[in-house]
Amino acid sequence: MGGTEHAATAPARPEDAATEHLTVERAGATLVLTLNRPEAKNALSLPMLVGLYDGWLAADADDRIRSIVLTGAGGSFCAGMDLKALAGGGLTGDAYRARLRADPDLHWKAMLRHHRPRKPVIAAVEGHCVAGGTEVLQGTDIRVAGEGATFGLYEVRRGLFPIGGSTVRLPRQIPRTHALEMLLTGRPYPAPEAARIGLIGHVVPDGTALEKALEIAERINACGPLAVEAVKASVYETAGMAEADGLAAELARGWPIFDTADAKEGSRAFAEKRPPVFRRA
Repeated sequence: MGGTEHAATAPARPEDAATEHLTVERAGATLVLTLNRPEAKNALSLPMLVGLYDGWLAADADDRIRSIVLTGAGGSFCAGMDLKALAGGGLTGDAYRARLRADPDLHWKAMLRHHRPRKPVIAAVEGHCVAGGTEVLQGTDIRVAGEGATFGLYEVRRGLFPIGGSTVRLPRQIPRTHALEMLLTGRPYPAPEAARIGLIGHVVPDGTALEKALEIAERINACGPLAVEAVKASVYETAGMAEADGLAAELARGWPIFDTADAKEGSRAFAEKRPPVFRRA
């Protein structure tokens, strides 16, 4: 799983990633992607998946964007795959089928199974974040949820398999006993319990998850972008390595950062007691 796919072309502007089921907005240096199918609790659709993948690419291609927030409209995050459409023969959105034919892996990239953006991704969750929603969540870096949010992998209850990556990623992100209970029972997890087992990092009053996510994004945006992206890359790159190999890879990633103009600007700004002005150089 890498960063930007070389074979893909990012939209000319991040806003061009928007579709009828995905809205795209800027909040300063943060790109906000909103799953926008509230009548179906933002169940995944083909227009949504195409927009998501284009959004990831566009964010990475635009140096003005330093972080991404993923959220949902109408008080829900994502209720997973559209099972009614699936039972009827497939996802909606005929206008986008050519994209899927051209790249049969597109839906996995959109769901962050086969793609990892360079920029940090913060999830702002309200309401339902279940099945495919919880699978997409596992591809995000930082997670905030309203106290009334619900999580869970319901697939086994329907005789299905959580093939969005959960049997691999979830036991690496939370203790195995909790991962297996979530995977094998298909039961719902309220936000406080999801935080207790480590699936999410913040529980906030309902309706304020996006506000908290944007607050975290602003803190990230104030940091050196080259340093931020190198730190994120190092964390994921070294996750499966032996300690000695990981430490060597960390040095390879980290040392070049000290030679950047941004690193010098950060030290200079500290000495001069002013905010740094980072230029991605």
